[in-house]
Formats: sequence, C-alpha cells, structure tokens
Amino acid sequence: MAQRLDWVPDNVDITKPSAARAYDAFLGGAHNFEVDRRFARQAEEVFPGVGAACRANRSFLRRAVLFGLKAGIRQFLDLGSGIPTVGNVHEVVHAVDPSASVVYVDNDPVATAHSELILSGNDRAAIVQADLCTPEAVLDHPVTLGLIDFEQPVMVLMLALLHFIPDARQPAEIVRAYRERVCPGSALAITHATAAARPDEMRALEALYATSSNPAVARSPEWITSLFGEFELVEPGAVFVPEWRPDGATPVNPQDHIFFGGVATKP
Repeated sequence: MAQRLDWVPDNVDITKPSAARAYDAFLGGAHNFEVDRRFARQAEEVFPGVGAACRANRSFLRRAVLFGLKAGIRQFLDLGSGIPTVGNVHEVVHAVDPSASVVYVDNDPVATAHSELILSGNDRAAIVQADLCTPEAVLDHPVTLGLIDFEQPVMVLMLALLHFIPDARQPAEIVRAYRERVCPGSALAITHATAAARPDEMRALEALYATSSNPAVARSPEWITSLFGEFELVEPGAVFVPEWRPDGATPVNPQDHIFFGGVATKP
C-alpha cells in the first residue's frame, strides 16, 4: 500500500498515476509516488526521450519568462502550473524583479497544496485552485485580481497543458478567452505535445496516458500554431521547444523532444 505523506491532501487517490506527479518525476522532483515513477518508466519505454522532453520544456519556461521580463512584463499567469520544483516561474521572475506578480493556477490538489506551502509569506506570488477551462473563474478570482491588473501587460503561460484538454471542451475557445482578456503588450507562451515526428510512439504514449488520471491527446503543429490567433509570434516562431532561442547548441533532432510551441505578443 502506498504511504500517504503529510503534504498529500486526504482526497487524493495515490493508487493511480497523475500527470502532475509523473511530470514531477520526469523533472527529478520529490513529490510523486512509486505509481507515478513506474508510470514515468513505462512512458520512457513507449516513447524514449519523453523525460528529456519534459526537462527541455522546463528549460523553455525559463527562457520564455526571461523574454517576458526583457519585454517589460511584470505580471505572469501560469496556467496548469503543476507541482512546484526547481525553476518555478516566481523564482525566475523574482530573481530579476522581486516586485513582479505571479499567479499560479492548477486544479490538482497536490500541486495546489504544495504551492501554498512554498508560497507562504510571499505577497507577490499566489496559487489559485481552479479549473482553467472556465476562464472567468480564473481571471475573476479574488486572488488573481489581487495580484494582476489586466489593464497592464500580462504574460500567460500554457506549457505542456492543453494536450490534457479534450476536443469536447473546446481548448481553442478556452485559449481565445484568455487572449481576449489581456491588453496589448501582453504575451502568450504555449507548448503542446505533437505526433508530427514520431506518430506511432506518440499514439502508444497517448494510450498509456489514457490509463492515468489525465488522458492526453497530441495535436498537429498547425493546430498548435493557430492557438496564438491574432497575437504575433516572436522569432523564431512556432517550433519544437529546443529550437526556441536555445542557450546552447540546438539538439540534432529537436523533434525528439515532443513539445511544439512558441511565444507571441498582443499587438
């Protein structure tokens, strides 16, 4: 039987893997269970390199946030933020400007409980437990409005998130609602799993995720690019994440890293 730790809310099923805890395992975090680590190993078997892809996505987060800061943005809304680990948005942001605001949003009880723990005493960052598929519940939440002024530029982050939203919930319309709420000068960062380069392995990975608490669906690069709508993509456009303004040499096969996306600004 899995041991329940003091950071795990009582209503969490620790016998079934969750995407948030598996992602934490991929990143080398400590807030996961054997069921999640076993799931991560199975994912690596059906899609070799998936762990490296998650770490590359985490690196993209840092680069995207630094882009936002350089552009003068001082408000950040991280949707589907997951379980906090090294390199959180507020850590990157506050290393540059301690007065900047960060709001995390997640509906995973473990993610929100641990976020509350690490953000205790921080008056410039907070967590909202809400369903991001209901934009008004997020955007009009008192915690959100207490830290974010939507009349000033905001960077909205949707990283490794939207592939967990099924077509029936109209993910493109959800993204549109967030785009419409922010003012000109704001930015949108998106990464999303795609089957473009390795379709057979991705289908196997989708089948594995279907056994977890968070089924996932990979989508085409064209569909992912369309999510930016009227926003203007910054160079190099929508690409596989290791190709987006890399710190060092781009991997020989960046498509092996699964995630496709970019950053765009609102004109």
